[in-house]
Amino acid sequence: MAFLEVSNITRRFGGLVALNAVSFDVEKGEILGIIGPNGAGKTTLFGVISGFIPPSSGNVVYDGESIIGVSPDRLVRRGLMRSFQIVQSFADMTALDVVTTAALTRRPMREAIDYAAQALLRVGLGGKEHKTPATLSLQDKKLLELAKCIATDPRCILLDEVMAGLTMAETAAPIAIIEELNKQGVTIVMVEHVMPVIMRLAQRMVVINFGEKIAQGTPDEILKDQRVVDAYFGDHLDA
Repeated sequence: MAFLEVSNITRRFGGLVALNAVSFDVEKGEILGIIGPNGAGKTTLFGVISGFIPPSSGNVVYDGESIIGVSPDRLVRRGLMRSFQIVQSFADMTALDVVTTAALTRRPMREAIDYAAQALLRVGLGGKEHKTPATLSLQDKKLLELAKCIATDPRCILLDEVMAGLTMAETAAPIAIIEELNKQGVTIVMVEHVMPVIMRLAQRMVVINFGEKIAQGTPDEILKDQRVVDAYFGDHLDA
């Protein structure tokens, strides 16, 4: 049995079918990449897996148990954490406050504060713990999202475009953090548009187009799949 099993997930919003019978498995300790054009349904898929959006039909099994109907906070306590494509935080909270809030899902207050400080150091934000997220650079905001994930002691992280808007030089830090987390046994599922990054990190890839899975395989296999080239890679091979 795979660590994460997504089975025939369909999600309708009125007459719009955002996801149509999407299925794939993720093995424990794997880095799986999910790609597809804008509007393909990738973020909706993450919303379903992480408990923010109920599916219209289908099932998600995490570590041997169905998690349909399980709230996001309970999933975090079970080790399933997600980042968000658009980084948002309360304006009056510091970086340390933000990460401490994440750590509180698994620890009492004093321990959570200490663990949050360690998570900030781990992502390279030491010395910036008292800054508000609004004053951070885009790169630091992305690193803050990773610190939030780390602070929950994750077993599986869903990363939603954590490299979006960064230069290739700026992607080096989050890449190193993701690789280190994976070496420590954390399973990673990534939605990403920065193709050099996803091709480097992902062991396997799933491609979604118009809410349907059109391909899956190794990065090399995906590059050679004409359906994927037609639907997506034509605009991204040189990105």
